[in-house]
Order: sequence, then C-alpha cells, then structure tokens
Amino acid sequence: MLGTTHRGRRMVAAAALALTGPLAVAGCSAGPSEAGGGVIVGLITKTDTNPFFVKMKEGALAAARQHGVTLQTFAGKQDGDNDSQVQAIENLISAGAKGFIITPNDSKAIVPAIDKARQAGMLVIALDTPTDPATAVDATFATDNYQAGKLIGQWAKAKFDAEGKQARIALLDLNPNQISVDVQRDQGFLEGFGVDVADKAKIGDETDPRIVGHDVTDGAEEGGRTAMENLLQKDPSINLVYTINEPAAAGAYQALKAAGREKDVTIVSVDGGCPGVQNVEQGVIGATSMQFPLKMAASGVESVAKFAADGGKPTATAGKDFVDTGVELITDQPQPGVEARDSAWGKQNCWG
Repeated sequence: MLGTTHRGRRMVAAAALALTGPLAVAGCSAGPSEAGGGVIVGLITKTDTNPFFVKMKEGALAAARQHGVTLQTFAGKQDGDNDSQVQAIENLISAGAKGFIITPNDSKAIVPAIDKARQAGMLVIALDTPTDPATAVDATFATDNYQAGKLIGQWAKAKFDAEGKQARIALLDLNPNQISVDVQRDQGFLEGFGVDVADKAKIGDETDPRIVGHDVTDGAEEGGRTAMENLLQKDPSINLVYTINEPAAAGAYQALKAAGREKDVTIVSVDGGCPGVQNVEQGVIGATSMQFPLKMAASGVESVAKFAADGGKPTATAGKDFVDTGVELITDQPQPGVEARDSAWGKQNCWG
C-alpha cells in the first residue's frame, strides 16, 4: 500500500462493513460510535474506501472479536489527510484506548500526535507505511517492499533470459517525493533484474542503458496510462514495464494496447488485489507480488490486546527493523529458480 502516500492506490470503492458484537466503529468525519466495555483499540487508515484499507478493517474486526476488545476505527477523508488522523488520535486518547494501529497519511506530520499518545501510555503500531522517523512508533507491521520488488525483478530476468531477449525497461513509479515504499519497490525490482542500483535509497540514479526512463503515476490507472504514453514516445521499443501497483499496471496496459504493443510487452507489479490477480490470469500482468493487509491489521490488534494484558510489545523480524507480514509472487508463467504461486492460489488469498 502504498501503502500510501498512496493516493489513488486502489480505484474500486468498497461497501461499508456490517458490524456485529461489541465492536464500535467510527469515521473521522462522523465522530466515534458508542463503544462497549473493556479494552479499546484504535484503527486509523488513510481512507475508508480503498479496498486495501477495507481489508485491513476486516482483519482488525476479526482480531478484535477473537481477543475480546472494543475496536474504534477512523479514516482520513482522502489520501494525504493528516488532520483527520490527528483528530482520530485525540479521540482515542480521550476514550482511554490502550493503543492503536495506523497507516500514516503523512509520515512526518503525524509524529507529534503519535508522541502525545505514547506519552499517555498507549502502544502505537504503524501499518504498511513507516513513520518518519520509524522510531516514532513502537513497531511497524508491513510488507518487505524491497523484497516484493526483487521478486518481480528476478521473475522478469528469468523470463527474458529464457527467451533470449534484451530488455528495454520503463519504470512507472508513484510520485516525485521518493517515499520509502516507492523507492524500495523500484530499487528492489531493478536489483532483482540485475541492474546496479547505485544508491538504494534513491530512484533514478542508475546508468544501465537498458533503462528507458522513469515516470510517475500517483498509483492510479489514469496516471499509469499517461506515464506509459510518455515513455513510449521516448522509446517505442520498450518491452518490460515495472509499475508501483496494479492500478498503474492496468493503465499502462491500456496505453500499450492503444499502441498495438500489448502482446509483446511484459508488465510486472506489486499489490495482490483481486483485480490485479485477475489481470495476471488474463495475461495483462505477467507477475505481481502479493501483500497481506488483513494479516497486518489482525496482528496489530493482537499486539495491542497483548500489551493491555501484560505490557508486552512486538519485536521486529530478525534482521529487519519492522515486523514482516509476508509477500508472495503470483504468476501463471513460472520461471526456473523463482518460487511463485499461480493465479488460482492468488484468487483465494487476494483482497479487494
């Protein structure tokens, strides 16, 4: 998800979830609902319509029921809405919540509000998008985005090597801000494909002649189409396209189709949403790396419940500075030496 920072990341609106049991759900603009008794846990997402965050809510609700806690959920009015997330934190502090999980809309601007919550004794966990600095929260539960990019890069390299093709690479990134998720996916893909990425913390400093160029998409289908059109004008021989997410991949495909190039260009992406998996099945996307938002949120709620019970805090995955919630490569064109699941498995485990 872009995770954020991920404006337009998922383009399909999702229906509101029906609630049962003692859980209380609130929207930032609507104010909190009445809560039942017991431990209060907060969930604050970037928006409440993006399918990625709807799936997070689903996982959080299930975990709250399992652990017998009351869940209050909040969301920004749109991507980038930091003010609503700040207000949500204030509401949770006033409600006496034991902690909350959050996908920050602004990784830096949200930090003072998080500091206030932690000073009040709350456990704070970031989901999908790290805060800046990452130490502003007690833990981060996220996809290893570098690994997600690396997997699709390794797959593409194996495919092009097997076919004896020389790559002409277009990279469709998120936005000019070079946020962590954007950089990690882009650089992971290039490393997986065998490109010297120079500075792993920076997009676009590579000198490999196979790279045609980078453009930005805002993580949206329309942006993906425009970026693909721009890069095709620069070099019509592009035959490999990396995209920040699956909506951008869908847009890139439309541009390629309009140019009559859809059959001889390979597209790779990251997300694991159900529309993206369907595009893998249909051959629109060659391979995508699936992430697991439901697991992120469920693990976050479980951690706050545990903190309320015994004061214990989650620890990062060995060798990483966050809790890795996993990634799986999805493709119907398996390549030697690259572990992957097919689209049938993907459809059983996708979100959105």
